[in-house]
Amino acid sequence: MEEVELPDGVDKVDIIISEWMGYFLLYESMLDTVIYARDKWLAAGGAMFPDKATMYVCGIEDEEYMNEKIHFWDNVYGFDMTCIKKVALVEPLVDVVEGEQIVTNEANFFEIDIMTVTKEELDFDRAFTMKVQRDDYIHALVAYFTCSFNACHKPLRFSTGPRAEYTHWKQTVFYLHNYLTVSTGDEVTGRITCKRNATNPRDLDISLAYKHEGPEELIEESHEYKLR
Repeated sequence: MEEVELPDGVDKVDIIISEWMGYFLLYESMLDTVIYARDKWLAAGGAMFPDKATMYVCGIEDEEYMNEKIHFWDNVYGFDMTCIKKVALVEPLVDVVEGEQIVTNEANFFEIDIMTVTKEELDFDRAFTMKVQRDDYIHALVAYFTCSFNACHKPLRFSTGPRAEYTHWKQTVFYLHNYLTVSTGDEVTGRITCKRNATNPRDLDISLAYKHEGPEELIEESHEYKLR
């Protein structure tokens, strides 16, 4: 796309269609090329498919996975291997989350207008607030995205969320170092910061800060994750 030459006499195009979405929406940074093509080739009044994307976060209960894959390293047949546990927590898990695991509402934290967004705006820092919907534990935060096609005769939208039909993007799961004990009506607040990795811009460095103040606990933590 960045090297293509249009036929003689064609200076601009009316429509750009691209499937650029990656895990956590922005993994592999393919939207950069779409922005390049938009700025170079799209005619005034032209259309892009999709033209909007929105990212969401929610909290889930996932004790079984935490015990099998994370806490397992605390005592491996009598050996303390917590150094590997730290590595396991740094890399988000891309997998299918079941809808019944969701403990909070699904909070919108980042919106992209693909018709106007710049490359610089794809490194972001956004706040979120999640409302707890049942008494439970939160072992991880889950991120997913939706994409909208608003230039169609009938606008279309699809979701990669846990309650939507399966897609190959699945969901991106960030396991917490310490689980939260939450009650119906509680709020979990936080910030998500996402930047391209300085060495390989196709990779993402993600910071996740969160706070929960309940009747029996006050937890405020921040962790670094690497999507590679």
